Amino acid sequence: MEKNNNGRAGGKRGSKLPAIIDAALQVFGEKGFYSATIAEIAKKAGVSEATVYEYCGSKEDLLFAIPEEITRRSVEFLEAVLPFVKGAENRLRAVVYGYFTIYRDNPDYSRLVLLDLKHNRKFMETEGYHMVRRAAGVLKGTIEEGIKNGEFRDDIDPSLVRSMVLGTIEHVFFRWHLLERKEALPEFVDELVAIIMAGIGKDVQPAPRLDVRLVPGAAVEPPGKPARAVKKAGG
Repeated sequence: MEKNNNGRAGGKRGSKLPAIIDAALQVFGEKGFYSATIAEIAKKAGVSEATVYEYCGSKEDLLFAIPEEITRRSVEFLEAVLPFVKGAENRLRAVVYGYFTIYRDNPDYSRLVLLDLKHNRKFMETEGYHMVRRAAGVLKGTIEEGIKNGEFRDDIDPSLVRSMVLGTIEHVFFRWHLLERKEALPEFVDELVAIIMAGIGKDVQPAPRLDVRLVPGAAVEPPGKPARAVKKAGG
C-alpha cells in the first residue's frame, strides 16, 4: 500500500482511517498519549494492530494524524458551504462558528490540539499542522474577501484580524480545559463577531493614533507631578 511522507496510508483514506482516528482520539483522551497503546486503539477501532501501523505508522504519527483528519473534515465542509453564504460578515461568523463547534463538540480533540500539539515543534513539520494552517487560511481569506468587496475597511491587516479571532477562541477553550471543563462554556460567537465587526466594518472610522515616545535620557515623572520640560542640548 502506498503511503505518504508521514507513513500514513495513501489511497484508502476513506475506508478504515476515520475509525482509527476516532478510536485514537478517545483512547488518548482517556489514558493520555504516553499511557495509551496501539493495541487499545486497534481494539476500539475494530481493526488489527497491523492495520493501524499500515495506515498511520508509529503512535506519534497517529497522534499527529488526528488534527489532519479531523480538521480536514471541517475545512472541506466550510469550503463547500461558504460560497453559498452571502455577505462577508456572515461568512466570517460561519468560520468562527466552525471553529467553536469543532472545539466544543470534540473536547478530546481541542484539548489535544491546545494543550499538547500547539507546543510540539515536531508537529509543525507534519501534514496535520499544514491542515491546521489551511483552516486558518480560510479565515484569512474570508477577511481578505471582505476587504476586496468593500465590506471591510481597506486599511486593516488580515493576518492581525485572524490572530485576534483565533487568539480569543483558543484562549477561551484553553482556560476551559485547564479548569477540566467544569465551568459552563460561554456562547461567545456572536459577541466576538460583533466586536471584530466594530473594528473592521466599512463604516467604522479608524481611531486617532497617539504617538507617545520618551525622549532618550528623559526622566519619567510619577503620576500627579507636572511633567518637566526636556532641556535641549546646548540650551
